This record gives sequence, structure tokens and C-alpha cells, in this order.
Amino acid sequence: MTDPFPAWVEALEARHTASLTFAEVRKALQALSSVYVQRRARLAEGDALGSAGKRAAFALFYGPLHFLLVREIVRATGAARPAPETVVDLGCGTGVAGAAWALEAGGRAAVEGVDRNGWAVDEARFTFGRLGVRGRARRGDLAGATLPGRRGAVVAALTVNELADDARDALLARLLDAHRAGASVLVVEPIARGVTPWWGRWSEAVKGAGGRVDEWRFPAALPQRLALLDRAAGLDHRELTARSSFLPAGGPIRALYSEA
Repeated sequence: MTDPFPAWVEALEARHTASLTFAEVRKALQALSSVYVQRRARLAEGDALGSAGKRAAFALFYGPLHFLLVREIVRATGAARPAPETVVDLGCGTGVAGAAWALEAGGRAAVEGVDRNGWAVDEARFTFGRLGVRGRARRGDLAGATLPGRRGAVVAALTVNELADDARDALLARLLDAHRAGASVLVVEPIARGVTPWWGRWSEAVKGAGGRVDEWRFPAALPQRLALLDRAAGLDHRELTARSSFLPAGGPIRALYSEA
């Protein structure tokens, strides 16, 4: 099957630079990166997607990076086998995590994206269409999302760190329940420990349920235009880094288990 990633990135560039110059997107990317690194308190206020420029930078730059990251993690953990029938993408953003998992599973899984931001939901629909993924996205809160059981999968990529403590605790309990009901569960978070002080407790819960916890550093092969934007914004994504926890459908991991 032809990799739809390059054509999707080209479509993203056409979509998000129709009314913005390269310099405007670069400036917005710098501002967006500052929110994630230095002004995280403003995430709850929606500042990450608070302007057309930031939305364009998020979709055009971070969307493809997160797609590549999740695709590598799915491959490394063997999460695509057995192939799930449904992937529920919590806090889906532009839909890239669920789409990456579905494509690695042969494109047969249907993606159900949930996000509280209306723009992100629309962008996720665009992602599914351009990547050829069966999927839909709706606006909603993670707490109200229906999680699958047997032959289903759940992914929460780079979103749990933005939750309040009580909401995060409730989500952990629900993810463990979904796994006990037969679903596979993948959580992906930044590698920086300051962003995820709760990670140790989650890791123990995942390992106790038979899962694996990893830290990843993948060489990044960015499309030329994204690599140029990366350099122009003063960023450095020669590596894609993350930590993940994975609970496989059907029981604990033994031979593949590794501890971060």
C-alpha cells in the first residue's frame, strides 16, 4: 500500500498557507512552542489554538511530527497486531494518532476521534479523508467518551498531561477498565519529566496490569518543507522523543516487555 503521508503533508501545506506566508507560520510556530514549553498554564485557556497562525502551525508542523511519532511507537510495540476494529482517539487534536494506528493495522480500523475544540474536530475529519482512513470526529469531553472493549483500541497521545489531577485519575481508572474488557490502550506523553510528574504512578498501574512502559528516541526524517520550518523557527527535531505506556489486548506482555 502506498504511504499516504507525503501527499497528506502537501495537502496540509496548501490548506494552511493559502492565507499565511511562510514567515507568518514560522512566527506562529515559535509562539506555539513557547506555550507548550514555557507557558503551559495557558493551555487550559485554549491559547495553543488561539489564533489562525497557531492553528496553522499546529496542523502543518506538529500534526505530521505526532503522526510519525505514534506510527513508530505502534510499530515498535507491535500494537497493530492483532488489528483492532476500532481506535478511539481521546483528545484527538487533528486526528493523527488514531489515523497512524489505523493505517499500521492495514487501514481496516475505524477511528473515533473526540476533542473539545471544534477547529480540531474539523481538522481531524480532513486528516482522515486525506489519509484514506475510515473515521469520524466529534466535539466532546474525554470523560464522556465511550471506550471500546474486545477488538477495540484506545489512544491518548500528548493529551493526558493537559488534564486536571482529578480528571487524570478518573481517566486512568477508565483506561484500565477498558483493558480488562479486552481493549488495547496506548498512552503517549512528552519525555520531559517536568511535564508529567504523575507518570510514575501511571507506569506502575500499567505494569501491574501486564503492560509495558518505554522511552523512545527515533531518528526524524522530516519532509523538506517541515525541516526548513523547523530550522527557521529555531527548533531541533532531528529526533522524535516520547514516553509511552501500552496495554495489549488479550493479556500481559512478556517477551516484549521493557521498562523505561
